[in-house]
Amino acid sequence: MRWLFWLLLVLALSIGVSLLAGSNQGYVLIVRSPYRLELSLNLLVILIVLSFVLLHFLLRFIHYSRRLPANVRAHKTAQRVRDGQTALKQALHAMSEGDYETAEKAASKALELGEDASISALTAARAAHKRKHRSQRDYYLAEAERLAPEASVARLLAHAELLLDDRQYSQALHLLQRLEKTAPRHGAGLVLQLKVQLRLGNWEQALALSQQVQKLQAMESWQLREFRLQALQNMLQRHASKVDALLSFWQGIAEEDQQRLTRPAALAFIRAGDGDRAAELVEMALTREWDSDLAALLGDCLSTQPQKQLQQAEHWLSQHPDDAALLLSLGNMCLRLGLWGKAQSYLEASIAVQPKVAAHLALADLLQQQGQQALAHEHYQHSARLALQAG
Repeated sequence: MRWLFWLLLVLALSIGVSLLAGSNQGYVLIVRSPYRLELSLNLLVILIVLSFVLLHFLLRFIHYSRRLPANVRAHKTAQRVRDGQTALKQALHAMSEGDYETAEKAASKALELGEDASISALTAARAAHKRKHRSQRDYYLAEAERLAPEASVARLLAHAELLLDDRQYSQALHLLQRLEKTAPRHGAGLVLQLKVQLRLGNWEQALALSQQVQKLQAMESWQLREFRLQALQNMLQRHASKVDALLSFWQGIAEEDQQRLTRPAALAFIRAGDGDRAAELVEMALTREWDSDLAALLGDCLSTQPQKQLQQAEHWLSQHPDDAALLLSLGNMCLRLGLWGKAQSYLEASIAVQPKVAAHLALADLLQQQGQQALAHEHYQHSARLALQAG
């Protein structure tokens, strides 16, 4: 309805002006000796209006002409910004789709067009790294440092991550230490540093870093727990040469972690010569929850109370009669106690449930000691065959 209102208004004004001009008999006389110019008032009004319009457009044209170079530059700049943004978006989309060649080309174009040097250069570096173009990757990283020195955190993080992926752990650690000076307690940086320390086998530093990462909640709890357990497991192996040091370290581990580290801890105590401690850990774990892999360690725990250990194992056998690992452990216990008949029975039962190399070898050694060379040779062959199949 609005357009109809304006149309009626324009028509009314047109009619009014035409009626006014038609009834206007006035004239204008312009005298400049020796000339006289006589014009109707209507014509003079029209000329004045036309002159004003012409002057207005003339001034606008002059103003436009003076600003034309700046407008052209602004247009080119705006076009370059649009092209750069388009190229950067294309690069990011290509990276998410795994099209690293397109991503590198698009990011390189965005970098040339001046679009966010940090994001463009780092995207191009990641794409080049995925394509295994190490020289191009390093070039883009250098460009990121040259063109966007203020974005050092993002650059150091990206560079360290790429070096970690490339297994250049020492160089990655050096960059992360630089990052720590620039941005202390940076969550992502600490996570990367934790991974690097694990790869380098610096277990003490990894444990310290895991505590910092946990406080910052910079990593999924389950993944952090796996990393911490990896470090603790290797620390157990490192302390396995001395019983006192191993026991002291073990007692300093949280109970929750101890339950998950029963097997590596038992192996460490066996290696350190503390069979009683190893047997205690295994028996406590089996009491909480049955585990055949742990049951297999019972036979390797050289307890100072072998009879008590044998009785406990036989009690578990009544609950798990078809556990091949437990039967093998019972056979080894009986061998140490000189119970040759029971040892042979347990070993044969273990082989009947699940043939294993260790069971065949133990039975072969027992039969050889008893002078049954043919049967012993047969079990040696079985063990060799199983070992080849496993290999």
